[in-house]
Amino acid sequence: MEKTKLWEAINTLTAIERRSFAQWVQSPFFTRQERSGRLLDYLIECVNGKKTPEKEEGYSVVFPETTYDDVQMRLVISELYKLLEHFFVYQELFGDAENYPTALASAYRKRGLDRHFKKAISQARQAREAQPHEHAEYFSGTFEVEFQDFQHLSSGRRTASFNIQELSNLEDTAFIARKLRLTCIALSHQTVYQANYDLGMLEAVLDQVRRKDLMGTPAIGLYYFGYYLITQPEAEEHFTHFKKLMLSQGAKLPHEEQRNLYLMAINYCIKKVNALNQAYYREALDLYEFALANQLLLDRGKFSPFAFNNIVAIALKVGEVDWTERFVIEQSPHLERKSRNATYHLNLARVEYVRRDFKKALLHLQEADYKDLINNLISKTLQLKIFVELAEYDLADAHLNALHTYIRRKRVMGYHRTNFLNMVRHTRALMNLSPNDDVERQALRARIEAEEILTEKEWLLKMLE
Repeated sequence: MEKTKLWEAINTLTAIERRSFAQWVQSPFFTRQERSGRLLDYLIECVNGKKTPEKEEGYSVVFPETTYDDVQMRLVISELYKLLEHFFVYQELFGDAENYPTALASAYRKRGLDRHFKKAISQARQAREAQPHEHAEYFSGTFEVEFQDFQHLSSGRRTASFNIQELSNLEDTAFIARKLRLTCIALSHQTVYQANYDLGMLEAVLDQVRRKDLMGTPAIGLYYFGYYLITQPEAEEHFTHFKKLMLSQGAKLPHEEQRNLYLMAINYCIKKVNALNQAYYREALDLYEFALANQLLLDRGKFSPFAFNNIVAIALKVGEVDWTERFVIEQSPHLERKSRNATYHLNLARVEYVRRDFKKALLHLQEADYKDLINNLISKTLQLKIFVELAEYDLADAHLNALHTYIRRKRVMGYHRTNFLNMVRHTRALMNLSPNDDVERQALRARIEAEEILTEKEWLLKMLE
């Protein structure tokens, strides 16, 4: 029974939702089958006791003193599952209090209850005005409120003054906000997965934003400038506009959207850094610090190891060594338990490396089991850098061979594969340089500078000095 869709869904319910669903099942309005309630009681008991449900045991609760019948048991499971789906749909439709007055106004309008409608539509508008966010869905919801009013006003009143222009503006705003948001998602996905999307009427949307000067609306302006961060990274004025709008108006969007926008801007900064524009290390850290202060980097209370590692790398680049150490110690409890120890020691090793305490750095690297592929590669890269800087060339050579084999064997894909293979190749070339061969040294420098994907570019160039 643990493999049924019913059990998987029941396991996602919170304690409050389990109580609410139990009341739902007990209501004769939804079902007159008491057996559904008995099965739910059994499953909730299993959830609370962290016990795996068994069909035979569940059957004995639902149908006491009868012989097990698999057909009957499947029927009861199906009945309860349908009730749960109904419960989920109800939550989606009415769980958000802001939509309730709009639905109520629609019901009153269809019944011709004018006085009731006017009160409900007034409450619907108040609910919209009380909303803390002005994202695409806010404008869609506001459109729905005003469209209910339009339908009420236009019913049999051919000469009345309607709110058609307001409806048109709201519909345009909602559509443009959704279109630009999806465009940024598509372009970001396209970069990572080498996909290719037809973005349809995007050019017309961009032109409309400029003609109507809609950049000041956060749900539009942030994705408008975000689009140009991705497509025209050389035009730095878009980043300036984006950052100003994000810091001043970003709170008008939900946390998840804010987090995605911050990460998009930070990725832009990292690309600029990889192009040797060092000023963007500070820009990236400023964005990270603001996002941290507003709890935007936690997903369900947890830190992504990838974001955690990026913050450490960037903070160390701008010389915030003590700040970085505090960050690692204070924020590591927010990492998933399975990656916490490795990420904690890896990043303290990076701190000690910057402090030039190579012994402490190597001790931290030995403290953790790096099951995560990228963490393992970062750890191995740090060890390699220490060996090279200590002039332990035999160790460095053996480490390069092992790292190259590891990358091939683990089938590291995409950007990471290119990055680490480039690092191995250029480090080997660095170690093989003749001390007095300035021509080859300059040629190697040119090859390193020309690499588009090489996170250790700055370190390699420093080693050539």
